[in-house]
Amino acid sequence: MFTGIIQAVASIAALRDQDGLRTFTMEFPAGFCDELAIGASVSHDGVCLTVTELLSPTQASFDVMLQSLNITTLGSYQVGGRMNVERAAKDGAEIGGHPLSGHVDFTAPVLDIMATETNYKIRFGIPEGFRHYVFAKGYIAINGASLTVSEVDRQAGWFEVWLIPETRRMTVFEDKQVGDLVNIEIDRSTQVVVDTVRETVQASLGRLQPVLEALLKEKGLSLDDFVDVPQLPH
Repeated sequence: MFTGIIQAVASIAALRDQDGLRTFTMEFPAGFCDELAIGASVSHDGVCLTVTELLSPTQASFDVMLQSLNITTLGSYQVGGRMNVERAAKDGAEIGGHPLSGHVDFTAPVLDIMATETNYKIRFGIPEGFRHYVFAKGYIAINGASLTVSEVDRQAGWFEVWLIPETRRMTVFEDKQVGDLVNIEIDRSTQVVVDTVRETVQASLGRLQPVLEALLKEKGLSLDDFVDVPQLPH
């Protein structure tokens, strides 16, 4: 498990491809690898990877399967690329963000960036199948960082987050440009609540549900607009 609090930014020192497998050699800041062991889990831009080899006090290797390369952003990275990294949380560790599994649900494009001296807002796209899991003031993990959704438009398919100066300093988000993809992991507790509510509504409405959905669509609404999912304690 991870907490969504990014501990460092690491760079890709080398890449090696085999049949259906890519090995990443990562260069970490001094101290990050202290007591790191083969088999340990490290989140790379939100993707949980396992240490396969320790090369030096600041370098370690990780194998990434073809499936992970295809469904995350890792397949497009080159030597020199930078990633948010976080080591697995220890038992009893403070959860400063929210619990993360390191399993990416989808990739999202950067749609817009608004930057000033004191504020930094990024808008991301959401695939249609995941829009009902994203709520204003809700949690979401972007490239492994636990962030709070500031605004969302499910009909248009986007959500926004604001980054504080410390998040900008400790992450790779300022490297991103419009059109770049990021890894998204939705909040599991929110997913459970939403799925439960949707199943309950479906069971209650039965054959009336398609009729109600069609009527709401004419007004530019959906059933999701009437589902207010509270944030569960983390």
